[in-house]
Amino acid sequence: MVSVQGYLSCLLWFAGVISAASLQHITEPFGDNPTNVGFYLYVPDKLSPRPPVLIHTHGCHGTAEGAYKGYRFPKLADQYGFIVIYPDSPFLEKKCWDVSSRETLTHNGGGDSLGIASMVRWTLDKYAGDRGRVFATGVSSGAMITNVLMGSYPDLFAGGSAFAGVPFGCYAAPGNNSGVYWYWDYACAAGNVTHTPRQWKAMVDAAYPGYTGWRPKVQVFHGTVDEVLNYNNFGEEIKQWTAVFGLDYRRPASITENTPKKGWTKSSYGGGWFEAFSAFNVTHNIQMQEDLVLEFFDLKCNGQDCFSWGKGGPRKPCSKRRSPVQEHRR
Repeated sequence: MVSVQGYLSCLLWFAGVISAASLQHITEPFGDNPTNVGFYLYVPDKLSPRPPVLIHTHGCHGTAEGAYKGYRFPKLADQYGFIVIYPDSPFLEKKCWDVSSRETLTHNGGGDSLGIASMVRWTLDKYAGDRGRVFATGVSSGAMITNVLMGSYPDLFAGGSAFAGVPFGCYAAPGNNSGVYWYWDYACAAGNVTHTPRQWKAMVDAAYPGYTGWRPKVQVFHGTVDEVLNYNNFGEEIKQWTAVFGLDYRRPASITENTPKKGWTKSSYGGGWFEAFSAFNVTHNIQMQEDLVLEFFDLKCNGQDCFSWGKGGPRKPCSKRRSPVQEHRR
């Protein structure tokens, strides 16, 4: 026979299960979405004040629901009160992301990147989110679109974390790439596309002509024996983002061995504004480091002084003036 106390405990447990947050499929109009990217959203039951937003993009052959179930971000969102957006690729054949078209590589130009940007804007408005704390992460094709978002929408994102990706613009289709969505660039995948830092920076600058504001902080990860996206892309990513930040790719401020795992090497630039992790003897199936991503994005913080690492940008990490992203997005 169940006691009254036990019965009440069961009722409370059942009520908690009923009210528990779950993945939502957003079907109402949310803004410009020219390629019809699917929009899935996880909002924890208890949000932090002015909640941050994390975009987690799946890889090729993946889905939004798979990304939701396969990683720890929902549980971490429950713990720290941030929102997670799970875009779903409209490319039904292979479920990769558009990182090749002129549209996606241009600010508000179209492609998959505009659909994702519209999800962010809709979510910020609906949940009174923190416009200075929007982040993106992903593995493989998810890492590639993360780099695209950092380049095409620097006014919208505060940071990106890309696992086994390629530089912004590396997959741009040759010639007139307008409307060339979901193109697979074999030369880039093989690591045969190389440029000078200035050339890589020019691609990012061209994504948003005349933009002089905030640039999101970035971290990249790559396995040394990646058999899908050659390890050479790691070096090209380093050249690109350090050039964007006005840093020298040949001179990291620090190099740390065996972090966050044995055989992984971290190179840090610009007061931690850019980080590059080389994973020795790791294939394309690199393991995402959710805790490290949260640390880089400061997503465990829910007080008044979050985002303090952003003050002054990469050259003045200890400045006490207002963060450039906060100034730009006021």
